[in-house]
Amino acid sequence: MRKAKRLLIALLVATLPMLGEDRAGKDGFLLALPGYEFSFPRDHGSHDAYRTEWWYYTGQLTAEDGRRYGFEVTFFRVGLSAAPAENRWDLRHVALAHFAVTDVNGKDFRYYEKMNRSSPFTAQAATGHLDVFNEGWRTTTAPDGSWRLIAAQGKDAIDLTLTTRKPPAIHGENGISVKAPVEGYASHYYSMTRLEATGTINGKRCRGLVWMDHEFGSSALREGQQGWDWYSIQLDNETELMLYVIRRAGGSPDVTSSGSLITSDGTVIPLKRDQMKIDVLSRWTSPRSKATYPMGWRVAVPGLGVLLTLQPLLRDQELITRGSTGVTYWEGAVDIAGQFDGSAVKGSGYVEMTGYDRAFRAP
Repeated sequence: MRKAKRLLIALLVATLPMLGEDRAGKDGFLLALPGYEFSFPRDHGSHDAYRTEWWYYTGQLTAEDGRRYGFEVTFFRVGLSAAPAENRWDLRHVALAHFAVTDVNGKDFRYYEKMNRSSPFTAQAATGHLDVFNEGWRTTTAPDGSWRLIAAQGKDAIDLTLTTRKPPAIHGENGISVKAPVEGYASHYYSMTRLEATGTINGKRCRGLVWMDHEFGSSALREGQQGWDWYSIQLDNETELMLYVIRRAGGSPDVTSSGSLITSDGTVIPLKRDQMKIDVLSRWTSPRSKATYPMGWRVAVPGLGVLLTLQPLLRDQELITRGSTGVTYWEGAVDIAGQFDGSAVKGSGYVEMTGYDRAFRAP
């Protein structure tokens, strides 16, 4: 038995170089530290050594009858114990999921949620490649390398094939996206910023453009950090922009707020807080949560000649997820127009806002 344990420890130590310079915190989960080297398709899969992880799909679709839709499908994994599972029924992770549809023409927003223990029969995420499911909602890798995304609940259903136009865009620097100026308060974070979608929504053929975020780490927001505003912007000049603004309790942006500009050839240009400027154009108060959200934004990156206006397709795109994460947040489709390096551009995107009803704390 002792020999077997020594062999297991040796195998675990041998895998550490794959995890960069990360090491475990007091709870046994790995901290996101500088030096992580991404590798694909491995990093599309699950990273169970970290406490929290999510695969986040947002996009806009146009059906063959001309109707417009926005959608969100998100899979969350939350680790409960860093100890190795003794059998496949050990409770080591909880799986949560959200699915939302913005029916632009119908002026309606609908959302659904799931929460399950992780198991081969309820909800699970594979390692080494993309294959994540929560009951009937799933994202998988097809034999040709494309991805399939399916979700159905209530009045809504999507079945999409996603084909990437660009390599993964890795955010931050030296393998980490910093969330606070304290060691370990960071994540490993990348996006697939230009996924071409074909398939069906609510039984109708459709096409569109999708964005996928994948993030994993073991930290949460620190005291004094209220929440965040996240922007994904896809422009018709084949460039994309991600901005991540962490708000302090008084509303000011935290010094660790950051972003990325992804050029037409896939080059990622990191952005720091002082390089971007975001002005709120109006506000909206939710009749359900009573939270007041910004509603319309002017986004500028002066050093790169970017000046954009973002307008929501519907004001009410709020999720109150008492049945899963317990978080109230606004996640909505937006139209975009403005200037990029002296030329007129248009585009589509999504905005996410947390911490407007109360300070965000991880589930």
